[in-house]
Amino acid sequence: MTTYPHLRQDFAASLVVFLVALPLCVGVAVASGVPAELGLVTGIVGGLVTGLMRGSSLQVSGPAAGLTVLVFEAVNEFGLPALGVIVLAAGLLQLTMGALKLGRWFRAISVSVVEGMLAGIGLVIIAGQLYAAAGLKAPASGLDKILGLPGATADALGSTAALASLAVGAGTVAVIVLWKKLPKKAQTVPGALAAVVLATLVTLVFNLPVATVEVNGLLDSIQPPGASAFGELANPAIIGTILAFTLIASAESLFSAAAVDRLHDGPRTAYDKELMAQGVGNTVCGALGALPMTAVIVRSSANVQAGAKTKASRVLHGVWLLLFAALLPQTLALIPLPALAGILIHAGFKLIPFREVVSLWRAHRGEALILVATAVSIVVVNMFEGVLIGLALAVIKTAWEASHLKLEIVDKGAGPIQAHLSGNATFLRLPKILDSLEALPHDRPVELDLSGLHHLDHACRTALENWAERHSAVGSKPVRVTEPEPVKAATP
Repeated sequence: MTTYPHLRQDFAASLVVFLVALPLCVGVAVASGVPAELGLVTGIVGGLVTGLMRGSSLQVSGPAAGLTVLVFEAVNEFGLPALGVIVLAAGLLQLTMGALKLGRWFRAISVSVVEGMLAGIGLVIIAGQLYAAAGLKAPASGLDKILGLPGATADALGSTAALASLAVGAGTVAVIVLWKKLPKKAQTVPGALAAVVLATLVTLVFNLPVATVEVNGLLDSIQPPGASAFGELANPAIIGTILAFTLIASAESLFSAAAVDRLHDGPRTAYDKELMAQGVGNTVCGALGALPMTAVIVRSSANVQAGAKTKASRVLHGVWLLLFAALLPQTLALIPLPALAGILIHAGFKLIPFREVVSLWRAHRGEALILVATAVSIVVVNMFEGVLIGLALAVIKTAWEASHLKLEIVDKGAGPIQAHLSGNATFLRLPKILDSLEALPHDRPVELDLSGLHHLDHACRTALENWAERHSAVGSKPVRVTEPEPVKAATP
């Protein structure tokens, strides 16, 4: 025990994390449109491979609900064999970025964009899993999923099997929500696991006409990508998908790491090393043809709250997943699909930052609009383009705010009109500047004072020079321009 002083705490925590991870691994895989065993493979790699590496010692990795939509779209577009190539390439990109020490830069991504991304994913997950809960086939796009819900509701109400399936899904969500109100001792068993077990028992006892998980066997499900799958890399569309996997998986993992650091007093996350650890894990997952992985806040917080002290807990949780997949695979065939849909609906709901939207709207309406716009773009267009739209809006907003500019006109009735510009003059403010200057009377001399500017970009300088020439050409005195003072070099 002296060699492993925290073994008891880590062992107990690993069991809790295993019980949390098991239904999520299976549920994410089924929702992603791949065999359930591939979710377990990613969870095992997250424990045994990523878990052994340096970075964030208490963060737990595995398949994440946040990538469900992207994986589903990728499998639909490129096929299951290409998934391994996409994940492998994303893992290699993460390794490269970690080696180049780019991990810390992910913290510079606008929080509004990240929360908007998660909200959009959550909405698509909820809409898609409502179909799954009723045993119906969901439309492909996020917008069609939402628009098709009234018709799906009408179809479900006319089918006994669909109503039974919906009841199992709704019961699963209810158990997960109500489980937190039970005494602490009862909560030792995670709510999601308890809900799946209860749903399975109810389905078996009442012999409900509900679809269950299809089991292929662990080894049969592992399909390393072949030469034809690598041939998909010639398709330009797959490059965007790889970049989306890399960006979203990395951002989610590193934001999760920052959140986990706030939950404990142990060593802080080394972001570049954590990014490399995620890269190694995704490279292995890709080589096995499994789901992509990210660090998952649900498992990580459960790990910390269960008393984990070292990385041993997350490694052991991988061992338990491996033993389950090897010894009890047929157990998966008993799990009702609507129960897994219920877990994902609950997970999707938790991805939507309702409180953050309200607080942002009160304090920073621009940030709230970026969050909402990112979420809506993901639902209406797709994951990758939605995130790009959010990032573009964040950059535009930052540039706009950075270009604070004040134009003060002083007209004493006699003598020259004085126009004082101060702040940052960028092309974003040009229309406002020129409208004000062109409104000045042409029969009076003008003095344009630029000495108060901290920054004057080329577009603004050119536009101001052209305006001065035009104004002077009318026959009045030339516009007198006072140039901004040059920035002095710092003395060593």
